[in-house]
Amino acid sequence: MPVLKKKYMLLLCIVSAILMSAAWPMRGFPFLVFIAFIPLLIVLDQIVRNPDRFRWMASFRFSYIAFFFWNLLTTYWIWNSTEVGAIFAIVVNSLVMALFVQIASFINQYALKKNSGGLTILAVVWLAFEHLHQHWDLSWPWLNVGNVFAQRPAWVQWYEFTGVAGGTAWVWIINILLFRLLMFILDKKSEQSKMRRNLIILVTVVFVLPSVWSIHRYYNYEEKPNPIDIVLVQPNLNPYTEEYSLSTPEVLDRLLTPTAAFADKKVDFIVAPESVLQDGMFEDEFQYSQSIAALKKFLKDYSPQASFISGAGTLRMLDPDEPLGPSARRYNSKMYYEAFNTALFIDSTGIPLTYHKSRLVPGVEQMPFVHVIKPIEKLAIDLGGTVGTLGKSSDRTVYKGGKVPISAVICYESVYGEFVSDFVKNGAEVILILTNDGWWKDTPGHRQHFAYAPLRAIETRRPIARAANTGISCFINQRGDVVQKTEYWTRDVIRNTVNANDEITFYVRYGDYIGRGMSFAMVLLLVIAIMQYFVYRINRRKTHLS
Repeated sequence: MPVLKKKYMLLLCIVSAILMSAAWPMRGFPFLVFIAFIPLLIVLDQIVRNPDRFRWMASFRFSYIAFFFWNLLTTYWIWNSTEVGAIFAIVVNSLVMALFVQIASFINQYALKKNSGGLTILAVVWLAFEHLHQHWDLSWPWLNVGNVFAQRPAWVQWYEFTGVAGGTAWVWIINILLFRLLMFILDKKSEQSKMRRNLIILVTVVFVLPSVWSIHRYYNYEEKPNPIDIVLVQPNLNPYTEEYSLSTPEVLDRLLTPTAAFADKKVDFIVAPESVLQDGMFEDEFQYSQSIAALKKFLKDYSPQASFISGAGTLRMLDPDEPLGPSARRYNSKMYYEAFNTALFIDSTGIPLTYHKSRLVPGVEQMPFVHVIKPIEKLAIDLGGTVGTLGKSSDRTVYKGGKVPISAVICYESVYGEFVSDFVKNGAEVILILTNDGWWKDTPGHRQHFAYAPLRAIETRRPIARAANTGISCFINQRGDVVQKTEYWTRDVIRNTVNANDEITFYVRYGDYIGRGMSFAMVLLLVIAIMQYFVYRINRRKTHLS
């Protein structure tokens, strides 16, 4: 391939960003993802083939352009909830992506010593990135490549074995193979013709086999009958002007008055969205909560056999001798408390069971790295928790007081496949998603979040009932089909049945084994590359001295 001018290389990076953005839900062109990385691969190949033209970390700098525009075009809607958060998410997430591309280039240069631009190892490193990116305080897996198929459940039924990481691997393998094919086509040497034919066959097999198996699985998958009757409540509280300002009676009226028409003695669960109850309830004083009393009375009057699951803001007073962690907030001169984003499981008689949101939004619900940077931890406590760090649950709670064991994941948690699978490992047969997507207004944000939910159904083979404060609330079957949904920014109540399932999928049993394996491989290769780099530097110094 001829040497490209740098301005054309920059243009290719932007083309990759546009193709990835156009492929993303809900724009409707996911097939573009199979060629979206090829322009970027051409750029990386140029850097390796012509090292004298580029300064240090050229792979990082060029790939950052691609990832910055991909992040910007796909997640610009974060701006509607927090301007600073949007800038931080787009800039930092792009930076981390580009850093891992540079790591792949470094490994290729010093460990593999192949003139391939790090392309073969790039798939390994990217999978490691996606896995590791889910396990630190700046976690943001929204753009994990396998999420791109969220609107095409028939294509990826094999996620029950691989999770989203399998989709990421599929995309990268096809992009790399097509890039290789393009290079062979441009190289018109006759001896390359057999290699071109082999690559065409390989690309066809890699693309067709997973697709055909998935479509077959999709149309032949049968749910075992185990009907659970669920009511979803969408109160449509404006998070900016109503959710935290309306009185408790007004919120309860918004919740319960329309729900009464759907509640009867056949209902098993009534589900309300994230953080809808905000009457400042302390968890050791639930008996005094006006909201909980009203929900219990509602169940007794309309559906005494049912359970009510609702999002709420709850508090817990810390014991005087309890250690003060990053979520501690000052109550008075001597006492501290924790605040939680909570899912309440309520029946008509007992004390509510709680689950506290555990995957918190960086910068909004938690201060990153407070365990490492102690001065920030102390500052957060001294300010009475004004930085907003919330408490978490240590376990993935399963509620067993209803007809079947169920769990509720809260908002952002539903993007984490392995995390959701832990609820299923603990016994959940139905997954509820409680969310409040009104912060992003009517932008791709709430639609992308909604689109990711079917992937959790495929990975776990669990039905999903999604209650959203401002839409989209929906029912999803075990194949990932949305069988009923509401419109955005409407007050609504819907009712449907789903089939509970107690079978454990391969992915639930073993989790993100692909990501763990690729992370181990990347670390091993990186150590080898670092050692080889120092050997290279020593030999170079010896040569210079001699």
